[in-house]
Amino acid sequence: MKRHGWGLGKLDGLLAPAAGALALLCFLTALSNLTAGRDDKGKQQLEDALRRAAVACYAAEGVYPPELSYLEERYGVQVDAERFTVTYDIFGSNLMPDITVLENKP
Repeated sequence: MKRHGWGLGKLDGLLAPAAGALALLCFLTALSNLTAGRDDKGKQQLEDALRRAAVACYAAEGVYPPELSYLEERYGVQVDAERFTVTYDIFGSNLMPDITVLENKP
């Protein structure tokens, strides 16, 4: 008398494709989460770099930069204008500017 595997019968043919689909779904979910985390990290890194450059300017020159382009030209900050929108509001030469970084949606 011959026995067949676990006795799943017709389910044997469905088990492998279902397991493959589940593995693919898990992989795509992990990849999506990784991409979202990278985007948030890039935005935060740019905002931190802008703040550090503004403080470095204040320490070296005694005033905060009058505009964002000043930081880009003299302090080497690079802004990817296609990916981010930066608002740089200055209230006075001795007050820290309000710096906001927003991610552009494709």
